[in-house]
Amino acid sequence: MELSAQDQWKKASAVAAAALVETGMVVGLGTGSTAAFVVSELGRRVVEEGLRIVGIPTSERTAEQARSLKIPLTSFAEHRQIDLTIDGADEVELGTLYLVKGHGGALLREKIVAAASKRMAVIADDTKLVDHLGTRQSVPVEVVPFGWEATERSLTKLGAKPVLRPAADQKPFVTDGGHYILDCTFGPIANPKELAQQIDHVVGVVEHGLFLDLAWQVFVGGSEGMKILKKSGAR
Repeated sequence: MELSAQDQWKKASAVAAAALVETGMVVGLGTGSTAAFVVSELGRRVVEEGLRIVGIPTSERTAEQARSLKIPLTSFAEHRQIDLTIDGADEVELGTLYLVKGHGGALLREKIVAAASKRMAVIADDTKLVDHLGTRQSVPVEVVPFGWEATERSLTKLGAKPVLRPAADQKPFVTDGGHYILDCTFGPIANPKELAQQIDHVVGVVEHGLFLDLAWQVFVGGSEGMKILKKSGAR
C-alpha cells in the first residue's frame, strides 16, 4: 500500500529519530500514527541489525505492536529512568517546542514516560507546526469519570469549550487508565504555562495535553525534506 505524502513525511521523521537509538538503551515508545512508524523502524533494526534495547510503551496499543515486532518490553519497576523517548505531537509551538499531545488518547502515560526520560525526541510532519498552541487543535484533558460534568463546568470557567470525547460506539472514550477525555478548545494560547497551572488545579483532572519544557528536539518531515528543530537558545 502506497503511503500518502503526509505519511511519507511522518515516516521520514520517524526513521531519522529512530537512528538516535543505540544498543543498551531504555526507550520510551510513543503512541499514535507517527509513533507507530518509529516502533516499526526499531523492530526492523532489532531483527536486521541486532539492536538490543528494551522499551516502555505509552499505551496497550503500542505494547501490542512492539511485541509483534520482537521488541523486548520493560517497566518502571525494572528501570527508573528512560534514556530516550520518541513520540509524536498534535501541535508543536515554534521557538519554545511546547507541545499539544493526547489526541491518540494516551496523554497520561505519554507524559509519565516523557517526564521520566533523559531526552524526548518529537516526530511530526510540518502540518503540526504552529506559532501558538491551540491554533489548530483542542487541548485534551484526561478526567475522572465520576463527576466529569462538574469538571467540565470548571474547565469552561477557564475559557475552554470542552467536548466529551466519544468512542466508536458513541459511548465515552475510555483511556487505558480508565478515564474520560474532555477535548478543550481554547483558541490560540497566549500563555501555555499559566493555563497549564490553572488546569492542574481543577478538581477531577488527572492530566492534560500541554507538554511544556519536555521536548529536546523535533524531527519534522515535509515537502522540502527533513529538518530538526531545537528550542530557542539551545545549542
